Amino acid sequence: MSNVHVLPVLPFADNALDPVISANTLSFHYGKHHKTYVDNLNKLVTGTELADLSLEQVIAASSGRADKVGIFNNAAQIWNHTFYWNSLTPRGGGEPPAALKQKIEADFGTVEGCKQELVAAATTQFGSGWAWLVQDGGKLKVVKTANANVPSTEGMKPLLVIDVWEHAYYLDYQNRRVDYVNATIDRLINWGFAEKNLG
Repeated sequence: MSNVHVLPVLPFADNALDPVISANTLSFHYGKHHKTYVDNLNKLVTGTELADLSLEQVIAASSGRADKVGIFNNAAQIWNHTFYWNSLTPRGGGEPPAALKQKIEADFGTVEGCKQELVAAATTQFGSGWAWLVQDGGKLKVVKTANANVPSTEGMKPLLVIDVWEHAYYLDYQNRRVDYVNATIDRLINWGFAEKNLG
């Protein structure tokens, strides 16, 4: 039987990120956008050689293939969104756990330096995309990707991400992306999740 991709359960209640991200934004972002990617992917892979693959396998098999762009975009967006929800936590922000903090200080100088690079990446990504803290070899760095692109297809290991597609913030912040990014990093970022992802 085919592996049917499902919308993963949110790791928090839909009002848990208030007032930084409202329940209204979450209901559209998760309940409509994220769900649509799942529904689309299931339709696109049914009856193909990708039907029985895991989400990660679908992303790897469709990345960079002109004939599989639709499949890649929907699969990568499911993965990116699930990773984004886990990159947030209701009482987030603050100081990273010790092991991650040590790595951040080694590679960015200070935690503040890392945050500033995340803000810069998130606010200068033109159009839709993502700002990531990644591990590249043994080194931590901040990268941004456009549209559905995922750092893992470039050999980097994602640690956490901030969604800068307009639907992530427009209902709450309109065009003030910088306010959304700063509030998310200061109050919601899940450093514990990033530490768990360290290789």
